[in-house]
Formats: sequence, structure tokens, C-alpha cells
Amino acid sequence: MKKIFIKNRKNQKVSVIIEKAQKQKGLIFIMHGLGGFKEQPHLEIFAEAFKEKGFTVVRFDTTNTFGESDGNYEDATLTNYYEDLEDVIKWTSTQDFYQEPFWLVGHSLGGISVAMYAENYPDKVRAVAPISPVVSGKLSKENYNPIELAKWKKTGYKEKPSVSMPGVVKKLKYNEFLDRQRYDLLPKADKLTMPVLIIVGEKDTSTPVKHQEILFKDISGNKKELHVIKDAPHTFRDKNHLQEIKGILLKWIDKYNK
Repeated sequence: MKKIFIKNRKNQKVSVIIEKAQKQKGLIFIMHGLGGFKEQPHLEIFAEAFKEKGFTVVRFDTTNTFGESDGNYEDATLTNYYEDLEDVIKWTSTQDFYQEPFWLVGHSLGGISVAMYAENYPDKVRAVAPISPVVSGKLSKENYNPIELAKWKKTGYKEKPSVSMPGVVKKLKYNEFLDRQRYDLLPKADKLTMPVLIIVGEKDTSTPVKHQEILFKDISGNKKELHVIKDAPHTFRDKNHLQEIKGILLKWIDKYNK
């Protein structure tokens, strides 16, 4: 494993982990969600599956999260997460292990980011797995209690304790909500002609199953799969859920990496 720091388009430091395969059979970029970081258990499981299949794995902390990159979580937006994904891929394209088409996996805000990338650059992407992805700003608005949303707008901030990092209170500007409203995977879902794997928890209230079914319906072609993990929430932490996801990923890789 090699950890390096690169610069994004804003000259901010971005922390990247590269796990190179000895006999590389593919390249995968793995992306966390809002406030996440590259060492979270579910990201480790995603990486594990691809490493077992001979892939070189690239994981990174976006800016404005709780990892090792620059910025502050309160300034996080989908725009800055997506731009960091583009910048990490652009940097990787200068390295000797780079290959196209590559694979993409992302969770939540990372899920919509990798799917957007696949819509924008379909020729570069061999396969994409949006895990519990945000489908659109409009749909995600449905998940907010109107009173809580009005309070967020009035105060300018939303606060909640972190589950991944006990003792940390996550404080997020209202600008994140406004920025998210600009994005929607559905209008260009017909560009997703490559293999697409969607995984979502049955009890996910942030990016619920009904949202994933809307996206799944709009994706073109027959190389698409939707898996619902029984009793699982938005962020996967239970060992059984993680192992189930790993099994799904391994079968999916075998199916399309020939």
C-alpha cells in the first residue's frame, strides 16, 4: 500500500491510497460518501473484493471531509466531491499503472459522483457500482422533515453526532443542500450502458430503495443489477451485511472482467 498526497484543481492537498496489483487485471477507483473517509469498513470491503480479483485499487479522501485531505467538512458539497474524483482520475492517468476503461465504486454522495462520471465519460468506464447513491437533489429533499429543513436554512448549519467517529459533531452548511439540488442522475441515465451494480440497504432512509428503483428503471441496457441488503441501513457496518456485499461484488467482477 502506498499513500501519497496530490493537489486538486484548487491547489488543495488530497490524500490518496494506491494498492497496486502484481499482475494487474483492472483498475478501480473507490469513493466515500458525505463526511466519510477512505478507511471506513465498507470501503475496505469494496477494496478487498477487487484486490482479490487482481485489481489495482485507488481510494482517496475528498477535500472537506474527515479524512487526511485539506478543507473543512462544513464546506462540503457534491460539486467539490465530484471535482475531486475527476482530479484523482486525471492524476492517475499520468501513472504507469493507469488503464482504460476502469471501474468505479462509490457510496452515497460518492455513489452519485461515480455514476455522474460514468454518464459524462462513458467510454472511460468499464463498469460502475453506485452503492446507496443519491439519485437527485430533488428526491433527496423528500427525506428531510420540513421543520428540520427550515431550521437548517434559518441557522445556516445542520449538526449531528458522527457514528463513524464517536465524540465528533458533524456541522454542515446549508449550501450543501442548495448545491445538491443542481444534480440529477435521471436525465442522462441512458448513458449508463456499461455494467451497473446498485446496492442499497432495505432500511436505508437517506437513499431509500424506492429511489434506487427509479434510477434502475431509467438505466439503459440489460447489464444492470439492483441488490437490496435485508435489514441494512444507509451505511453498512454489520459484518454479515459487509460479507454479503463482498460476495455480490466478487460475482459481479467475475461476470464482467473477462
